Amino acid sequence: MAAKQQDHWDSAAYQNSASFVPKLATKIIQWLDVQEGDDILDVGCGDGVLNLQIAQTLSKGTGKIHGIDSSESMIATAKKAASASANPSISHICTFQVLDATQLTTYPSLQTSSFDKVFSNAAMHWILRPEAQREAFFQGVRNALKPGGTFVFEMGGMGNVAEMRAALISVVSRRVGVERAREVDPWFFPDEVWMKGMLEETVGGWRVERLEREYRPTRADEGGVEGWVRLMGKQFFDAVQDRGEREECEREVGEVLKTVCESPGGGEWIGYVRLRAVVRKV
Repeated sequence: MAAKQQDHWDSAAYQNSASFVPKLATKIIQWLDVQEGDDILDVGCGDGVLNLQIAQTLSKGTGKIHGIDSSESMIATAKKAASASANPSISHICTFQVLDATQLTTYPSLQTSSFDKVFSNAAMHWILRPEAQREAFFQGVRNALKPGGTFVFEMGGMGNVAEMRAALISVVSRRVGVERAREVDPWFFPDEVWMKGMLEETVGGWRVERLEREYRPTRADEGGVEGWVRLMGKQFFDAVQDRGEREECEREVGEVLKTVCESPGGGEWIGYVRLRAVVRKV
C-alpha cells in the first residue's frame, strides 16, 4: 500500500473559498442521470455535498453511493454531514472512505466490476497530476464498473485557471527556481484529444460517448480570490521554506490577481475551463 500522503485540504477553508464547486455541477449531474437503483462510486468526493444530493434520488429505491477521497479532513466532514441528515437512511446510502484514487487498482473490494456508474467532479485534475499513475487510474475506474457501465466526470480542462497558475508559477519560481515551481504544480489540465486518446487507445476498454470543454468564468466565493489562492495554491507556497518569504509570495500573488480578476462591474472572477465526459465501459 502506498505511503500516507500529506493532507493539503481544510474542509472549512474549502467551504469558504470554493463552495461554488458542487453548486456549479448541475450539467454533469444531468449527464450522470441518477436512477433510483444505481450503485455509484464517487471518485474525489470531497466534503460529500453532491453525495447527499444524489442520495435523495437513491433513497427512493435500492441505490447506494460510495465516496472516496484522499483527504481525511474532507471525508470526516462528509461522514458528519451524512450522519446529521434528516433522512435516517442517508447514512446507509452514502458511505465514505479515505483512499488515494491513484491507488484504486490496489483495493480489491473496489475492483469487482460491481458499480453501475463511476462519478467524479472537480477532482481528476489533481488525481492525474502524477504522469506515471494516469493509466492505472483509468484501469482502476474501468475495473470498478460493470460491463456497459458509465464513467461520468468533470474536471479542469486545458486553459483552466490560467491566470492563477501563471501568477503562482511566476512568483514562486523567483524564490525556488522555475523547475521547482513546475515540480510542485499540483494540476493537470488536458484537452479533448488527450482524454479521448488515453481512454480509447492507451488504456482501452472505453468508448467516449460525450466529451466537451467549456470556458466557464466563475465568481469568487466569500473568501475571494485571495482565499482561493491560499487554499488551492498551498502546494506552491509550501515550496517556499522561509515563512517571511512565503507570506510575501502570498501577498504578491494576491496583488497580481487583483488586477486580473477584479471585474469593473463588481466582484472577482476566476477563469474556469471545464472538461466533461460520459464514457462507457465496453
